[in-house]
Amino acid sequence: YHWANGQKVDGKSGRFSDVTNPATGEVSASLPLASEEEAAEVIAAAKAAFPAWRDTSLAKRTRILFKFRELLDERAGELAAIITSEHGKVLSDAAGEVARGQEVVEFACGAPHLLKGSATENASTNVDVASIRQPLGVVGIISPFNFPAMVPMWFFPVAIAAGNTVVLKPSEKVPTAALWMAELWKEAGLPDGVFNVLNGDKTAVDALLTSPDVRSISFVGSTPIARYVYETGTAHGKRVQALGGAKNHMVVLPDADLDLAADQAINAGFGSAGERCMAISALVAVGDIADTLVDKIRERAVALRTGDGTRGCDMGPLVTRVAQERVSGYIDAGESAGATLVVDGRQGEFDADGAGFFVAPTLFDNV
Repeated sequence: YHWANGQKVDGKSGRFSDVTNPATGEVSASLPLASEEEAAEVIAAAKAAFPAWRDTSLAKRTRILFKFRELLDERAGELAAIITSEHGKVLSDAAGEVARGQEVVEFACGAPHLLKGSATENASTNVDVASIRQPLGVVGIISPFNFPAMVPMWFFPVAIAAGNTVVLKPSEKVPTAALWMAELWKEAGLPDGVFNVLNGDKTAVDALLTSPDVRSISFVGSTPIARYVYETGTAHGKRVQALGGAKNHMVVLPDADLDLAADQAINAGFGSAGERCMAISALVAVGDIADTLVDKIRERAVALRTGDGTRGCDMGPLVTRVAQERVSGYIDAGESAGATLVVDGRQGEFDADGAGFFVAPTLFDNV
């Protein structure tokens, strides 16, 4: 379902997408994908709620933000479990994600100070200058699969504190976290229509990018889609922040503490199954330390336990079967290109029930 005007809205498009538990491979839900008409209805709910929310005092807005913060503190474990069940990252990682998002909620609780304008007397001869900060209106958020709670929380606490209304379009792979947070906002006392969730695919994205009623877009995802979002959104007169992916490299110099370097390579490469914008996928060893460093990383990689994120494992599954097949294909390609496969994660014992989407830690040398 979608969330608009403070309530669940059933999908009517007739198009659906499966939501899976990546640790078991089981389909956990069927998600309706919005049509253009449905997207317009959700955007209209946000537009209708804007005038009253814009005119709500900072004191009242802040009170609701503090209540949302308290509720999230009390129930953070619920949200972490939802993230693990749909994304696959281990519970401790999911809890860390919620905590990072909560930091932005806490930042937004200081909104009255942050939203101040300014006044300058005699900026030029007999000319005084004043500035005021006003909300834009309806703002769109398009968030990725890898951080179902943290990335939306980068944006919506600040947007709501500033007096905007929000339409969040989460990844169709991990929709439940967004819907859960929508209900939490209602419990916190946020007026209906201020926070809305639009579930869907490119049709929903394009509706947000082209609607004249959506004033800004915040996006996180792959670089090609970030470019598309930026070009399309700005062409339709919107303010756009579009954050793309990165391919990060770690450089280890000859005088480095190699145990520390190996620990950090493991954390950065295999945390959240490598499904992070800042994951380290390539390590450059300078000088004659490479063989020693590879040995230290190998020892740590084979010791990691891969499996269901609810079982205290070190690494969970990839998010979908397609992702698993793509990563396995990368390993095939590395072998074909002549690299040395030091640790092969395609085969192994996984601590899980069912056919989850697992690839264990994998290490190439001589690439």
